[in-house]
Amino acid sequence: MALQQSKTTASKIQAPVTNITTPAQFIFGKENYRWLIISIAVVAFGFVLMSGTTDIYSTTKIVIAPIVVLTGFGLGFYAILKKPTAK
Repeated sequence: MALQQSKTTASKIQAPVTNITTPAQFIFGKENYRWLIISIAVVAFGFVLMSGTTDIYSTTKIVIAPIVVLTGFGLGFYAILKKPTAK
């Protein structure tokens, strides 16, 4: 009996529900997304440099293109780890 009374009083003491909506918070800031898009473009450009049917042992395909791709990945890590600027 006492258990039943405590359940009814507990349900009556609930906090009022408010309909206040807060704006959505993104994980990254605008600048982070900009760096992420730049890094994706750099990686894609590196893969374009690697492709082709001409000389397979060219310096562009063996040396420059992998450096460009790794630079793009580095920019991606920077975009993820950079703290957004506070307003």
